[in-house]
Amino acid sequence: MELQQGVVGPDALLPELVEQVAQAGTVEAAARVCQAARAVGARVVHCTAEHRADGAGITENAKIMALIAKLGREQGLPTEAGSPGAALVPELGPEPADIVIPRMHGMTPFTSTSLDQMLRNLGTRTIVATGVSVNIGILGLCLNALDLGYQVVLVRDAVAGVPAEYADSVIDNTLSLIATITTSTELCSLWESP
Repeated sequence: MELQQGVVGPDALLPELVEQVAQAGTVEAAARVCQAARAVGARVVHCTAEHRADGAGITENAKIMALIAKLGREQGLPTEAGSPGAALVPELGPEPADIVIPRMHGMTPFTSTSLDQMLRNLGTRTIVATGVSVNIGILGLCLNALDLGYQVVLVRDAVAGVPAEYADSVIDNTLSLIATITTSTELCSLWESP
């Protein structure tokens, strides 16, 4: 989720998140998971955020949304549809068989996108979550997936949030109750074993 240039790259609006992702090795861990998933025939789906150049459709109904809108007005929206910022970080691809599902509003990838229908049509029963931010987006993704009947696996070293201590607390005290928590090394080892 949202491991794209305009969210975790050099021109992102939230530098604290960019720093945490770099420090934690989140992109590298997510890339290992994507490579291992492809190797075993699991579908890789990238959930991205995109915005119109004029900001149409962005609402300011929450503090984080108002902050994004304000920063967008001041600096431009780094996730403008079709821009380099809307693209995935290079380590993740996309590869030809990958699916990219953008959303133009909101904080979670299931709301008003084709994600659920696409996953159901593919026969998906388990979602392996990677990306940002544990604080809001990953939490929402996991809760929505659970509510829709999916099994959820969260790859701890392939997600990040700020501050890091808070993200760890969310994983330990909330997400661990609704998802199986693993690491990229553990998950890739399972996929690689006969």
